[in-house]
Amino acid sequence: MSSVSIECVASEGCRIGESPVWDEREGALLYVDITGRKVCRWSPVTRQAQTIALDAPVSSVALRKSGDYVITLGTRFAALKWKEELVTTITQVDKDKANTRFNDGKVDPAGRYFAGTMAEEIRPAVLERRQGSLYTLFPNLSVVKHFDQVDISNGLDWSLDHRTFFYIDSLTYSVDAFDYDLQTGKIGNRRSIYKLEKEESIPDGMCIDTEGKLWVACYDGGRVIRLDPETGKRLQTVKLPVDKTTSCCFGGKDYSEMFVTSASDGMDKEWLSRQPQAGGIFKITGLGVKGVPPYPFAG
Repeated sequence: MSSVSIECVASEGCRIGESPVWDEREGALLYVDITGRKVCRWSPVTRQAQTIALDAPVSSVALRKSGDYVITLGTRFAALKWKEELVTTITQVDKDKANTRFNDGKVDPAGRYFAGTMAEEIRPAVLERRQGSLYTLFPNLSVVKHFDQVDISNGLDWSLDHRTFFYIDSLTYSVDAFDYDLQTGKIGNRRSIYKLEKEESIPDGMCIDTEGKLWVACYDGGRVIRLDPETGKRLQTVKLPVDKTTSCCFGGKDYSEMFVTSASDGMDKEWLSRQPQAGGIFKITGLGVKGVPPYPFAG
């Protein structure tokens, strides 16, 4: 193995950093601060993050084929024009529920935006159970609900042959797989491919590498783990200097760098003094694998 190195590249301290996405057009890393209600774009050239403040918790951001971005904001799918700082609602979900919000989201290889909901948290990872659902926003802007009874809808990605959809409902402590039909966007035949160990804590965001292996950020576990979805075995653990690691993606010029978001919500002064980089964005180099570029929303 090459030697792995970890650097905190943006230390502004998100409350809940999430949804890192590499934007090749801008040569920059996008991510959100959910409870901080902002979308951020960090440039490796300036080493600064530009931010756009929003009026509700923003839980994921994705590229859009036509330019700019799409986001999940409160219980809305919305479009974001970066230069104009303009947000336009596309559609709303969970209209029958008063206390939910979107959480993680990602675009599939056909340009559909998958995102799930959860109940608003009383405190980190403490919430009313089974209030969430998993949705897809199609390029024609219609929405399909796949299933409900979700606790915390979280990490998601697709296998390299696009025939499997991987998904995390955090409080099941499991990484699940579904059969996936790329033509229709339908999912079925749910099964668990990995159950987290006690010290790994809560599975959160996830991404896939070019070898078809999954990387999962472990909330309260202070690490990302690499899994083989075929064998259900953990292949590698990379520990970070913060406990609340939330999500990960590959980026940089050749997608050989991994970016990991983290959170500071729910940490008291003593805990924060021990982990001053909590809520920062980390760059991991030397993993020896590359990632798959993100797909843009086709609508």
